[in-house]
Amino acid sequence: MRVVIGEDEALLREGLGLVLSNDGFEVVASVGTAVELEVEVARHTPDLVITDIRMPPTFTDEGLVAALRIRQAHPEVAVVVLSQHVQRRYANELIGQREGGVGYLLKQRIADVRAFTADLRHVQAGGTVLDPDVVAVLVARASKLSGPVGDLTPRQLEVLGLMAEGRSNSSIAARLGSTEKAIVHHTSNIYDAFSLPVAADDHRRVLAVVRYLAAAGDLEGGASIR
Repeated sequence: MRVVIGEDEALLREGLGLVLSNDGFEVVASVGTAVELEVEVARHTPDLVITDIRMPPTFTDEGLVAALRIRQAHPEVAVVVLSQHVQRRYANELIGQREGGVGYLLKQRIADVRAFTADLRHVQAGGTVLDPDVVAVLVARASKLSGPVGDLTPRQLEVLGLMAEGRSNSSIAARLGSTEKAIVHHTSNIYDAFSLPVAADDHRRVLAVVRYLAAAGDLEGGASIR
Protein backbone atom coordinates (compact mmCIF):
# COMPACT_ATOMS: atom_id res chain seq x y z
CA MET A 1 0.00 0.00 0.00
CA ARG A 2 1.45 3.36 -1.07
CA VAL A 3 1.14 6.11 1.58
CA VAL A 4 1.76 9.86 1.80
CA ILE A 5 2.25 11.31 5.31
CA GLY A 6 1.60 14.90 6.40
CA GLU A 7 2.92 15.73 9.88
CA ASP A 8 4.75 18.88 10.99
CA GLU A 9 6.60 17.30 13.94
CA ALA A 10 9.73 15.77 12.43
CA LEU A 11 10.19 13.05 15.05
CA LEU A 12 6.60 11.87 14.81
CA ARG A 13 6.73 12.04 11.02
CA GLU A 14 9.85 9.87 10.89
CA GLY A 15 8.52 7.51 13.55
CA LEU A 16 5.23 7.06 11.75
CA GLY A 17 7.06 6.35 8.51
CA LEU A 18 9.18 3.71 10.24
CA VAL A 19 6.14 2.06 11.84
CA LEU A 20 4.40 1.84 8.49
CA SER A 21 7.45 0.62 6.59
CA ASN A 22 8.00 -2.13 9.15
CA ASP A 23 4.43 -3.31 8.62
CA GLY A 24 4.59 -3.55 4.84
CA PHE A 25 3.43 -0.09 3.79
CA GLU A 26 5.36 1.88 1.16
CA VAL A 27 5.82 5.51 2.25
CA VAL A 28 6.21 7.39 -1.04
CA ALA A 29 6.35 10.88 0.50
CA SER A 30 6.52 12.41 3.98
CA VAL A 31 6.04 16.18 4.39
CA GLY A 32 5.56 18.83 7.06
CA THR A 33 2.95 21.20 5.61
CA ALA A 34 -0.55 20.92 4.18
CA VAL A 35 0.55 22.62 0.95
CA GLU A 36 3.29 20.04 0.41
CA LEU A 37 0.84 17.28 1.25
CA GLU A 38 -1.52 18.23 -1.57
CA VAL A 39 1.40 18.54 -3.99
CA GLU A 40 2.72 15.07 -3.14
CA VAL A 41 -0.72 13.49 -3.34
CA ALA A 42 -1.20 14.95 -6.81
CA ARG A 43 2.26 13.69 -7.80
CA HIS A 44 1.98 10.13 -6.44
CA THR A 45 -1.78 9.41 -6.24
CA PRO A 46 -1.23 7.11 -3.24
CA ASP A 47 -3.60 4.50 -1.86
CA LEU A 48 -3.74 6.27 1.50
CA VAL A 49 -3.04 9.71 2.99
CA ILE A 50 -2.32 10.15 6.69
CA THR A 51 -2.31 13.73 7.91
CA ASP A 52 -2.24 15.71 11.12
CA ILE A 53 -5.13 18.17 11.45
CA ARG A 54 -3.15 21.07 12.91
CA MET A 55 -0.48 22.11 10.42
CA PRO A 56 1.60 25.23 9.66
CA PRO A 57 1.30 28.15 9.39
CA THR A 58 -1.58 28.72 11.85
CA PHE A 59 -1.71 25.23 13.41
CA THR A 60 -5.50 25.24 13.38
CA ASP A 61 -7.15 23.09 10.72
CA GLU A 62 -4.89 23.28 7.65
CA GLY A 63 -4.48 19.51 7.60
CA LEU A 64 -8.23 18.96 7.81
CA VAL A 65 -8.88 21.40 4.97
CA ALA A 66 -6.23 19.65 2.88
CA ALA A 67 -7.81 16.27 3.65
CA LEU A 68 -11.22 17.48 2.53
CA ARG A 69 -9.76 18.87 -0.69
CA ILE A 70 -7.88 15.64 -1.34
CA ARG A 71 -11.09 13.63 -0.89
CA GLN A 72 -12.80 15.87 -3.45
CA ALA A 73 -9.97 15.90 -6.01
CA HIS A 74 -8.88 12.28 -5.58
CA PRO A 75 -11.91 10.19 -4.54
CA GLU A 76 -9.91 6.99 -5.01
CA VAL A 77 -7.47 7.99 -2.26
CA ALA A 78 -8.35 6.95 1.30
CA VAL A 79 -7.71 9.54 4.03
CA VAL A 80 -6.96 9.18 7.74
CA VAL A 81 -6.58 12.30 9.86
CA LEU A 82 -4.76 12.31 13.18
CA SER A 83 -5.39 14.70 16.06
CA GLN A 84 -4.47 15.26 19.68
CA HIS A 85 -7.96 16.60 20.37
CA VAL A 86 -11.53 15.35 20.18
CA GLN A 87 -13.56 17.57 17.85
CA ARG A 88 -17.05 16.58 16.78
CA ARG A 89 -16.91 18.94 13.79
CA TYR A 90 -13.95 17.04 12.34
CA ALA A 91 -15.87 13.77 12.42
CA ASN A 92 -18.91 15.28 10.76
CA GLU A 93 -16.99 16.99 7.97
CA LEU A 94 -14.82 13.98 7.14
CA ILE A 95 -17.38 11.23 7.34
CA GLY A 96 -20.18 13.10 5.63
CA GLN A 97 -18.30 14.10 2.49
CA ARG A 98 -18.34 10.85 0.52
CA GLU A 99 -18.68 7.09 0.82
CA GLY A 100 -16.12 5.36 3.06
CA GLY A 101 -12.36 5.38 2.80
CA VAL A 102 -11.97 7.75 5.74
CA GLY A 103 -10.76 7.66 9.32
CA TYR A 104 -10.38 10.07 12.26
CA LEU A 105 -8.03 8.82 14.96
CA LEU A 106 -6.29 10.34 17.96
CA LYS A 107 -2.49 10.24 17.83
CA GLN A 108 -2.34 8.07 20.93
CA ARG A 109 -3.67 5.18 18.79
CA ILE A 110 -0.31 4.92 17.02
CA ALA A 111 1.14 3.32 20.18
CA ASP A 112 -0.93 0.19 19.51
CA VAL A 113 0.77 -0.53 16.21
CA ARG A 114 -1.19 -3.65 15.31
CA ALA A 115 -4.59 -2.00 15.86
CA PHE A 116 -3.47 1.22 14.19
CA THR A 117 -2.24 -0.43 11.00
CA ALA A 118 -5.35 -2.66 10.93
CA ASP A 119 -7.49 0.50 11.02
CA LEU A 120 -5.43 1.99 8.17
CA ARG A 121 -5.98 -1.09 6.04
CA HIS A 122 -9.70 -1.06 6.84
CA VAL A 123 -9.98 2.56 5.69
CA GLN A 124 -7.96 1.90 2.53
CA ALA A 125 -10.31 -0.98 1.72
CA GLY A 126 -13.24 1.47 1.76
CA GLY A 127 -14.23 1.32 5.42
CA THR A 128 -14.76 4.06 7.98
CA VAL A 129 -12.98 4.30 11.33
CA LEU A 130 -13.80 6.78 14.08
CA ASP A 131 -11.67 6.95 17.22
CA PRO A 132 -13.26 5.34 20.29
CA ASP A 133 -12.63 8.48 22.37
CA VAL A 134 -14.54 10.60 19.85
CA VAL A 135 -17.41 8.13 19.94
CA ALA A 136 -17.37 8.02 23.75
CA VAL A 137 -17.76 11.80 23.97
CA LEU A 138 -20.60 11.83 21.43
CA VAL A 139 -22.44 9.04 23.24
CA ALA A 140 -21.86 10.58 26.68
CA ARG A 141 -23.28 13.93 25.60
CA ALA A 142 -26.27 12.38 23.87
CA SER A 143 -26.91 10.08 26.85
CA LYS A 144 -27.50 13.11 29.10
CA LEU A 145 -30.65 13.86 27.18
CA SER A 146 -34.06 12.36 27.90
CA GLY A 147 -34.33 11.09 24.32
CA PRO A 148 -33.64 7.71 22.68
CA VAL A 149 -29.95 7.41 23.61
CA GLY A 150 -30.78 7.71 27.28
CA ASP A 151 -33.34 4.94 26.91
CA LEU A 152 -30.92 2.39 25.43
CA THR A 153 -29.82 -0.58 27.51
CA PRO A 154 -26.16 -0.84 28.59
CA ARG A 155 -25.57 -3.53 25.95
CA GLN A 156 -27.21 -1.40 23.26
CA LEU A 157 -24.94 1.50 24.25
CA GLU A 158 -21.92 -0.77 23.81
CA VAL A 159 -23.16 -1.83 20.39
CA LEU A 160 -23.93 1.79 19.46
CA GLY A 161 -20.39 2.87 20.32
CA LEU A 162 -18.83 0.13 18.21
CA MET A 163 -21.20 0.89 15.33
CA ALA A 164 -20.09 4.52 15.43
CA GLU A 165 -16.44 3.44 15.36
CA GLY A 166 -17.10 1.72 12.03
CA ARG A 167 -17.16 -1.89 13.22
CA SER A 168 -19.12 -4.54 11.36
CA ASN A 169 -21.69 -6.76 13.08
CA SER A 170 -19.27 -9.70 13.06
CA SER A 171 -16.52 -7.54 14.58
CA ILE A 172 -18.88 -6.24 17.27
CA ALA A 173 -19.99 -9.77 18.07
CA ALA A 174 -16.39 -10.89 18.49
CA ARG A 175 -15.54 -7.86 20.65
CA LEU A 176 -18.52 -8.40 22.97
CA GLY A 177 -18.41 -12.19 23.03
CA SER A 178 -21.85 -12.38 21.50
CA THR A 179 -23.43 -13.85 18.37
CA GLU A 180 -23.84 -11.93 15.13
CA LYS A 181 -27.57 -12.65 15.24
CA ALA A 182 -27.81 -10.96 18.64
CA ILE A 183 -25.89 -7.93 17.35
CA VAL A 184 -28.21 -7.63 14.35
CA HIS A 185 -31.12 -7.58 16.80
CA HIS A 186 -29.46 -4.82 18.85
CA THR A 187 -28.62 -2.70 15.81
CA SER A 188 -32.17 -3.04 14.54
CA ASN A 189 -33.51 -1.81 17.88
CA ILE A 190 -31.06 1.11 17.83
CA TYR A 191 -32.17 2.13 14.34
CA ASP A 192 -35.79 1.91 15.44
CA ALA A 193 -35.11 3.99 18.56
CA PHE A 194 -33.45 6.71 16.46
CA SER A 195 -35.99 6.46 13.61
CA LEU A 196 -33.10 5.84 11.22
CA PRO A 197 -33.29 3.78 8.03
CA VAL A 198 -31.38 0.50 8.16
CA ALA A 199 -27.90 1.02 6.66
CA ALA A 200 -26.54 -1.53 4.19
CA ASP A 201 -22.83 -0.85 4.72
CA ASP A 202 -20.44 0.20 7.47
CA HIS A 203 -19.99 3.77 6.23
CA ARG A 204 -23.72 4.50 6.15
CA ARG A 205 -24.03 3.02 9.62
CA VAL A 206 -21.34 5.36 10.92
CA LEU A 207 -22.73 8.36 9.05
CA ALA A 208 -26.26 7.79 10.33
CA VAL A 209 -25.24 7.22 13.94
CA VAL A 210 -22.70 10.06 14.11
CA ARG A 211 -25.12 12.54 12.59
CA TYR A 212 -27.77 11.50 15.09
CA LEU A 213 -25.41 11.74 18.07
CA ALA A 214 -24.00 15.09 16.92
CA ALA A 215 -27.49 16.50 16.45
CA ALA A 216 -28.52 15.24 19.88
CA GLY A 217 -25.48 16.89 21.43
CA ASP A 218 -26.31 20.16 19.70
CA LEU A 219 -29.61 20.25 21.61
CA GLU A 220 -27.49 21.15 24.64
CA GLY A 221 -25.87 23.99 22.74
CA GLY A 222 -22.45 22.42 22.26
CA ALA A 223 -20.79 23.35 18.98
CA SER A 224 -17.56 21.42 19.49
CA ILE A 225 -15.90 19.07 21.92
CA ARG A 226 -12.28 19.20 23.10
